[in-house]
Amino acid sequence: MDDTALSVSEFVALVNQTLEFAYPALTIEGEVSEFRVSKGKWVYFNLQDEHSSVRMFGNVFQLKQPVEDGMKVVVRGAPKLHSKYGFSLNMSSIRPSGEGSIKKAFELLHKKLTAEGLFAEDRKRPIPVRPDRIGLITSAQAAAYSDFIKILNERWGGVEVMHADVQVQGEPAPAQIVRAIEYFSQMSDPVDVVVITRGGGGAEDLMAFSTEEVARAVAGSRIPTIVGVGHEIDVSLADMAADVRATTPTNAAQLVVPDKNEFIAQIDRDLSLIGQRLSSGLSEKVTSLQDQLDSNVALMLQSLQSRIESSEQSLRLVNPENVLKRGYGLVTDSKGSVITDAKKAKAGDELMIRLHKGQLSAEVTDAK
Repeated sequence: MDDTALSVSEFVALVNQTLEFAYPALTIEGEVSEFRVSKGKWVYFNLQDEHSSVRMFGNVFQLKQPVEDGMKVVVRGAPKLHSKYGFSLNMSSIRPSGEGSIKKAFELLHKKLTAEGLFAEDRKRPIPVRPDRIGLITSAQAAAYSDFIKILNERWGGVEVMHADVQVQGEPAPAQIVRAIEYFSQMSDPVDVVVITRGGGGAEDLMAFSTEEVARAVAGSRIPTIVGVGHEIDVSLADMAADVRATTPTNAAQLVVPDKNEFIAQIDRDLSLIGQRLSSGLSEKVTSLQDQLDSNVALMLQSLQSRIESSEQSLRLVNPENVLKRGYGLVTDSKGSVITDAKKAKAGDELMIRLHKGQLSAEVTDAK
């Protein structure tokens, strides 16, 4: 037996080497106590059950959801003996465990993001009425994918769907969902709308959609978003951050495109209404034109009547009969030519003098 003593540093190194070989990663479930964050970066807390307590160490970037004392969590990490601070589990991930802790984490994060205005209604953008290209973020193996595609094609054909296949539960899910959102946001020829969806499940199954990183990614998407996660009663933080919340994957398909049958029926109704309005408007126009024509004709007739009366008055003024009534006579020679100049008659000529009533014969005795 070798009784050679190890230095403290050698002992620490030996223990860590052994732990790294035997237990490269462990997953432990317990209750959080003495939780604190140091310098805004380092996370310390104890993970305990009714009999034991283990010290935990990590950084704030590993906190996908808020943690506080009394919450039940599942921690994954590597055991390590620190040369100064003793034994701890250096965590690589942490998540709430159990319905109560998941609900508590949800409430804490919801309060924080609400205070930041992440869910404010004035941030919501409208969804295109008839998108040509849709970015779909979900698992290709999930029923949500097939349900969405089926309803989409039944309601409105010819839409291009660009699918980002991601995990929708488990530890890798949040990062994959965030990368998919960023991918669609960074496209040079972007899609018209992004749909994020998955089917129902328990609180732990849906937890990825209530992480801070996913909620912020949805709110920060360059493209308008629809999120439909779980069943009608399930509400995730991603739902709240989206421009439009769908209650289910099927509802997401119903919201993203119109129903072609309803669309055609609406077009028929609109055309019928336009026809009625055109018919009514044309009838009113014809009536208006007829009234205008009647008015113009009446004015023309009135003007013509005035002109006729004026002409009749003028004719009456120059009528020879009216002149003869005033005592004048009309003198003609034997040939019937009117004599208007005495020099055109000579002594001995016979003249006829027409009066208003009757006529006289006369002989010229002197012409001057």
